[in-house]
Amino acid sequence: MTRPLDHLLVTGGAGFIGSAFIRAVFRRLGFAGRVVNLDKLTYAGNPANLIGHVPDDGRYTFVHGDIGDQALVERLLAEHDIQCVVHFAAESHVDRSIYGPKEFLQTNVMGTFSLLEACRARHAAGKPIHLHHVSTDEVFGSLGDDGFFDEETRYDPRSPYSASKAASDHLVRAYAHTYHLSTTLSNCSNNYGPYHFPEKLIPLMILNCLDGKPLPVYGDGQNIRDWLYVDDHAEAIWLILNKAASDTSWNVGGRNEWKNLDLLHKLIEVVAVEAGRDVRELRKLITFVKDRPGHDRRYAIDASRIERELGWRARHDFGSGIVETVRWYLQNPRWVQDMKSGAYKSWLDTNYAAR
Repeated sequence: MTRPLDHLLVTGGAGFIGSAFIRAVFRRLGFAGRVVNLDKLTYAGNPANLIGHVPDDGRYTFVHGDIGDQALVERLLAEHDIQCVVHFAAESHVDRSIYGPKEFLQTNVMGTFSLLEACRARHAAGKPIHLHHVSTDEVFGSLGDDGFFDEETRYDPRSPYSASKAASDHLVRAYAHTYHLSTTLSNCSNNYGPYHFPEKLIPLMILNCLDGKPLPVYGDGQNIRDWLYVDDHAEAIWLILNKAASDTSWNVGGRNEWKNLDLLHKLIEVVAVEAGRDVRELRKLITFVKDRPGHDRRYAIDASRIERELGWRARHDFGSGIVETVRWYLQNPRWVQDMKSGAYKSWLDTNYAAR
């Protein structure tokens, strides 16, 4: 499968996974084309995620804006002759969706709708665009003690977040069928790695270990997640863009299932070694808290199809990936402090106040 990929629009490219994708295509994957990064810069978006990782020869453009602004998206598609949209932009934190679901519906459902409408208008004008939609394994619901999610698993979302992502997945498939848009879709397991916003489990636990703060564990700590190193995920998406047929879906997982409590003990061991801390003192910080509403028990991805048909393999097992992750947080205290304080917003005020 070959499709033109010289001019990309990446939505949410200042976020965790989106920025990893942009770093990967420019630094490791031999991409010689242009990227337009459209990001609203909500609390988890950070332009510093790309400093030093994108070219300064005009092949990278940042645009501060909302995917829900259809007129803006249509203008960008036309002005930059976009051939492919890689859609990462989303509200993604389950806890936030439980206490404030409206923003998740607005961004994940209506934002995706606006993006699809812009692509449809371009398609109708004789300028077809391929759209790749990045989704989550949470749309499949909760597994029992065995079994795996595959591309044929029935959807069964259990939180406002997963329901909003399920809805956007269905919209993408419906537009492909009804309007003959070229699309692909991927559902991934939990990502981890550098540049991860500190509210998520692994970076939160790393930073709380370093700060001597409690390490909160929901319920009994026996909930299971499959963990995928973010750079491996970026490479999988690049393969899908280059090799996958249109109107296909792909599951991307790390084959790294961990109970939350076991993961925390492993993380404590790594932090103790890398930061020179007392592992026994760190373990005293573990605090069990009331489980969150509707907490799914187990997720696990069967990634055999993308491995078999596209030749993708995760380069990181959890042992190597978590060491790299801890070391990155130790080596980048300024990034951590800026994300905690919101100081990066001054960059936006300085560079984009008039736009």
